Amino acid sequence: MKLSIIVPCYNEKENIPLILKRFNEVIKNENIELIMVDNGSTDGSLKLLKSLIKKYKFAKVVIVEKNQGYGYGILQGLKEATGDFLGWTHADMQTDPNDVIKAYKLLEKNNWKSNLFLKGNRKKRPFFDKIFTFGMSLFESCYLKTYVNDINAQPNIFSRKFYKSWKKPPYDFSLDLYAFYLARKKNLNVIRFDVLFPKRIYGTSHWNYSFKAKFKFIKRTLQFSKELKKSGIK
Repeated sequence: MKLSIIVPCYNEKENIPLILKRFNEVIKNENIELIMVDNGSTDGSLKLLKSLIKKYKFAKVVIVEKNQGYGYGILQGLKEATGDFLGWTHADMQTDPNDVIKAYKLLEKNNWKSNLFLKGNRKKRPFFDKIFTFGMSLFESCYLKTYVNDINAQPNIFSRKFYKSWKKPPYDFSLDLYAFYLARKKNLNVIRFDVLFPKRIYGTSHWNYSFKAKFKFIKRTLQFSKELKKSGIK
């Protein structure tokens, strides 16, 4: 298997049929494995996944009994992945599965070199979200003394060799920052490519739904940034 993509699903019942259908539309001759992680959902997502997954030969389900965070769900999926390259994207349909195909073509173009780290670069976002992202990117880059921008953009794709170098990755949304920061510190060839980030069709964000939620997200991220800086990762 060339590429394994993890899609963590927490209470995304309405979006699951859409994302599976979309992956089915865009995967042609690409050697891609899709791992749908039910990350402790309580809305019937797992039952739906089990009923639908049989239709898609390229996909399988990983079950997390109790939600322990966004990052934890992704990590459980990565453990089951068989690809030479690994990665993840979101299940909320704000990230088009075709972005994974864009990344796959870039990997082909660059001969599947193990020093590659591919990451989306979000375009046409609401003004306030762009300001928020810019502020977080500026702070993190200055604080960590490593250039990291649009940290939570999707997808994130990298080699198995890079994944095996990880030590104590975080279980929450900081996993995006951890992977990106580590890629910079290890001098990987970071390739950014443009992706659109439209509004959700169904459901609401599990963190970006109010000013209070944003504040909690910032607080958690800053705390992890301190730990990351102290870790002395090289």
